[in-house]
Amino acid sequence: MKALLLSACSLLFLAGCVHVFSERADLMVDRSIGYEQLRQNPKGYVGKYVKFGGIIASTKNTKDGSQVEVVQFNLGSDDMPYEEHVSGGRFLATSPGYLDNLVFKAGRPVAVIGEVKGEKVLPLGEISYTYPVIAIVEIHVWRRSDLYPYPPGYYDPPYYYYGYGPAYPYGWGGPYWYGPRHWR
Repeated sequence: MKALLLSACSLLFLAGCVHVFSERADLMVDRSIGYEQLRQNPKGYVGKYVKFGGIIASTKNTKDGSQVEVVQFNLGSDDMPYEEHVSGGRFLATSPGYLDNLVFKAGRPVAVIGEVKGEKVLPLGEISYTYPVIAIVEIHVWRRSDLYPYPPGYYDPPYYYYGYGPAYPYGWGGPYWYGPRHWR
């Protein structure tokens, strides 16, 4: 009985340690290469494997394969990109196969492990932009709801505290309001 309980607890513990990339792909990554370094000198890292992520800006399919334009944001420990007010820039994730525009649509968070292939200069608005090009080894796309796992209003007031209040010492002290909601 103890062995069964121990194995059940172990499975629950390991369920929280699920990774989105295979161990093989994750071991290929050269973690000494930061995105800023790659952006400044993509040709210097050709043949190296990197892991970057961000938010998809667009996906383009051609006869030669697919190209996903990604606005780079840092990845968390779970390989999920977290949006900030600044980005390191943009990169292109390429695949010889077809990547569906409805799955890889603009606005979705993505993480990529791939091989650096060099750079590509394309128009971005009214400028010419130099994109680092990464050939996809593995790619993972999240739903927007994965970024914010709680429903809207979950953290909205009123907040309850434990302490002095009408029910003291037997329960919650009551609601309090903590300013206006801060929108993401």
